[in-house]
Amino acid sequence: MADLYLSRLISLLEEAGRANAEALAEAADRFASSIADGGLVHLFGSGHSVLPCQEAFPRYGSFVGLNPLTDPRVMWHNVLGPGGVRELLWLERTEGYIDKFLAHQPINAGDSLIVYSHSGRNAAGIETALYAKERGVFVVAVTCKAMLDQPASHSSGQRLADVADVVIDTRAPVEDAIVPVDGWSRPVAGSSTVMAMALTHELIARTATSLARRGIELPTFASPTVPGVTLHDTDEVYGVYRERMLEASRRHLPAFQAAMQG
Repeated sequence: MADLYLSRLISLLEEAGRANAEALAEAADRFASSIADGGLVHLFGSGHSVLPCQEAFPRYGSFVGLNPLTDPRVMWHNVLGPGGVRELLWLERTEGYIDKFLAHQPINAGDSLIVYSHSGRNAAGIETALYAKERGVFVVAVTCKAMLDQPASHSSGQRLADVADVVIDTRAPVEDAIVPVDGWSRPVAGSSTVMAMALTHELIARTATSLARRGIELPTFASPTVPGVTLHDTDEVYGVYRERMLEASRRHLPAFQAAMQG
């Protein structure tokens, strides 16, 4: 039997590379500028869209300057019940929540942000992008452009793609799943998260290349299974990451204090 999923996924990857060439180049150059200036590239998603954030950093092959914004309340770690999918689906659609989480994050002018959302219609993603834009942050949406045919559900009338400075299209179909099965009414094997992760690694590679052209090398995670690499090397990367996060928090402190004063 010929593969059912892999060939379709390869086609989507090739489409995404062609369709997003300019957007990937612009985003990576802006990410490199944020990091070179001492800032951060933040990553945000809810539900399954948290996974590309976790895949980006920390992991082997990623580097200091990337900062996942992971809110456990919009992540699922249980199918039903506390921490379950039904709860997060409700919360990610609830307007006026996400800024309560973001107010504690060291997001500063000059930073960059990637927001992942297959639909681009949930309040969490849209309001994260709006929050960042108001603070002078460059915003990239990684989303499904085919969903732009769907009406906006946010009270602002906007979708994630309407707010972002650059839109990267996963090329995933609206239904996400890409393998039809004879005798089944719905397709199986989702594509959007895999596509978002692949595009994230493309951005990581391009950002590193852009930084290298500027003569900048950043501490980068390498697997301790590689000869010559030790766990101490990993700890050194975490140390530099901590220093950069402390500096970002110091810069963010006045804004945080103002937010806490109402």
